[in-house]
Parts: sequence; C-alpha cells; structure tokens
Amino acid sequence: QVQLVESGGGLAQAGDSLILSCAASGSILSINVMGWYRQAPGEQRELVADSRSDGSTNYSDSVKGRFTISRDNAKNTVYLVMNSLKPEDTAVYYCQALIATMLSRPRDYWGKGTLVTVSS
Repeated sequence: QVQLVESGGGLAQAGDSLILSCAASGSILSINVMGWYRQAPGEQRELVADSRSDGSTNYSDSVKGRFTISRDNAKNTVYLVMNSLKPEDTAVYYCQALIATMLSRPRDYWGKGTLVTVSS
C-alpha cells in the first residue's frame, strides 16, 4: 500500500514563508507526477503546482512567482516553498501523486492534507 504524508502547514502572517513537504512510502515502482492541491472553505479543490518525472513543472496563475515546487526522487518527496503568503492562500493543502506499484498501474494517491492559515 502507498501512503503520502504531508508536513509543514501552520499559521503564518501575510508576507511570510512556509515550506510543505510530502513523502511517499510503500511498494512504489515509479512516481510520474507529484503535486499539491488546495481547498479553501466553500471552494473546490484546485491545483497549486505539480512536478512531472520529465522535470517539467506546472503552477496555477495565483501562485506563479511566489511558490516553488521541487522533488527529491531518491526520497520520493515533494516540497512546496511558499513565499509572500497572502490571506487568500489559506486552505487545506493536499499532496497528490501518480504512482505505479508492483501490483497496479499508475493511479492517483492523496495525502490527508495540512492546513495553512495566513492572517493579514
């Protein structure tokens, strides 16, 4: 079984920085995509950023220039460095990964989420 465990959320003030990390563990054969989504109260879950196995990255327009996603493939870990935080960044942040295991084709896995609260 595969598990994604996030860490690094918490309370910040506008303009502060936070770093989220997410480690994947289990019977992993390959990880094609690792990314971060977020869901604010009353809103739908949205993509924040993702990182693909070819090295490409993708960011939502709302975080471009402020957030940076990176991966440590040796550790099956993805990071999200969040700079210049804004109150509108307040949300539960979920780690997502497209993972193939010894027993299954690539499928999506999700972490339980970590809350980021940004005060003005």
